[in-house]
Formats: sequence, structure tokens, C-alpha cells
Amino acid sequence: MIQLTNIAYSIGGSELLQDISLTVSPGEMVAVIGANGAGKSTLMRILSGLIRPSRGSLSLDGKDLFSYSAEEMARRRAVLDQQSVLTFGFSALEVVMMGRTPHMTGARKNLEISLEAMKTTGTDHLAGRSYPTLSGGEQQRVHLARALAQIWEPVEGGERYLFLDEPTSYLDLAHQHMALSIASRCTQAGLGVLAVLHDLNLAANHANRVAVLKKGRLTAVGTPEETLTPEVLRDAFGIETVVSRHPATQGPLIVALHQPNSTQNNHL
Repeated sequence: MIQLTNIAYSIGGSELLQDISLTVSPGEMVAVIGANGAGKSTLMRILSGLIRPSRGSLSLDGKDLFSYSAEEMARRRAVLDQQSVLTFGFSALEVVMMGRTPHMTGARKNLEISLEAMKTTGTDHLAGRSYPTLSGGEQQRVHLARALAQIWEPVEGGERYLFLDEPTSYLDLAHQHMALSIASRCTQAGLGVLAVLHDLNLAANHANRVAVLKKGRLTAVGTPEETLTPEVLRDAFGIETVVSRHPATQGPLIVALHQPNSTQNNHL
């Protein structure tokens, strides 16, 4: 598993994360939720190995994450950023094949896997298109295919992990559910998935566990039923909600209540 123990991160005298302890196990999806500025992206950057925590420990399958080489990490985990900027005129297929760079599996195998990943994300018809000409949603799905291609097959010596930072950015309703359904299928294949999400109902429908961040601290970790409650959500987001049972999944269904702001300009 991936294990964070008492992780903290400070910059410029400000502590962005404080005493974070969390695990991500193979075969489960952990959703991280919280208000803007809660520390979700910082946590993702630490998990991805992009920055080191100021204190605490972070291990991957029992070994210090920062002791792995970049090549080893690239074969074990893939990251889908909230926004991926790429202005060069690569084709969509070439972007997806970038995910195969850490693997010595040959051009033919890499092409086969990349095309399968594009079929999975519904982007195979875009293979020959220039990436910069794609819509924001199409680009996001191409990068999801790239991440999948990177961890497509098992590797020797450990488990595989997928980190998703706002994977539904730019996606319409159908493709939002498609992206999270793909992540769920990854857990069924034995991968560990961590997803930063703003949509609480997507978290409720797809995550095995939900971690709630507030001002750099974990305030709740547990099943969607345990964490997506009016009390927890009021504390995390400062808004009242009604939580009922979803008629199809039987999990939590969250509806935010409109709360007029007495200080709001009445002319707006």
C-alpha cells in the first residue's frame, strides 16, 4: 500500500498540511474532498513524489517512496493532473504513447496498449488529431488514456497506483461518470486509486473511502456513509446539506441547500 504517516508541508512560514496519516491500498479508491485551499493539490504533489514533505514519512509498498528511481516510480504509478498544458503539435496518439516511455516493451506492444487505452477512454477516433486542436474535455480524456497506458500491465516487484487530480475537469456529465467508472474498474484489476474530487456525489458513488481535508488537516476518513454526512460537510465546506439515499446505488445522495448571504449586494 501507499502509506502517509504524520505528513506535514510548510512553505514561506505557512503550514499547508498538518499531521496527515492516510493509506491507499490495492483494490480501493480513496476520494479526497475539501474546500478550495484545503490542501488537496499539495497532498497530491507529495503523493506523486513531486515535492517532499517537511516532516513525516511516505512509503510505497513498505519502502520509502523517495528511495525509488524516477523510472521505477513511473512504472508503478501514473498521475492525471487537473490541467495538462501541451502546446506542441503532437497527435493524440503520440501523447498517449508518452505513457509507455518507462517500459521496455517494444514499439508494437506500446502501440497496441496505447490504442487500447484510447478505446477505453473513448478517444481512439481522435488518434490522428493534433492534440492542441482538441477541446478541453477531449484533451483530458487523452491524458487519462496516457495515464492508463503507463500502468496498463502488471510490473514485477509491487503494485500499481493511479492518482487523479480533478479527473472530471472539462468533462460533460456522461464523461464524468465514464472517467470514474474507469477508475473503479482499475480497482477491480487490483490497482490503488486516489482521486481528488469536487463533486461529492461522484465520490459517494465511486469511492470505497473518503478523506476530508480542512485547512491542511484530515477531519474525517471512512466510507462514504461515514464521512458524507451533514455534520462533516458543514464543518468542511460551511454549507448545509441534505443527505438521502441514492435510489439506484443506495449510497449517499448529497444536495446542497441554498443559503442567502446577508452581506451580498442586493443589486447583483
